Amino acid sequence: MAAQVRDQLLQSNDEFRKLAQEHSQYQQRLENLIQKKYLSEDEKLEEVQLKKLKLRLKDQMECLEQKFRADHQVV
Repeated sequence: MAAQVRDQLLQSNDEFRKLAQEHSQYQQRLENLIQKKYLSEDEKLEEVQLKKLKLRLKDQMECLEQKFRADHQVV
């Protein structure tokens, strides 16, 4: 059910789509950093910042999902 709500929001909600795209970009950059054997201090800081940004975006996306469920009475 959650996947259906996300799919619907991706199709119909520009804000949700933008947040999902940003989240994906941060995830890709994070994966690039994780693949490195050693990280510089700047890269370590970037890794922490990316994780925080991803969490913030995930929270925003979850809020939009909850609002959608409430507006459309989806359980």
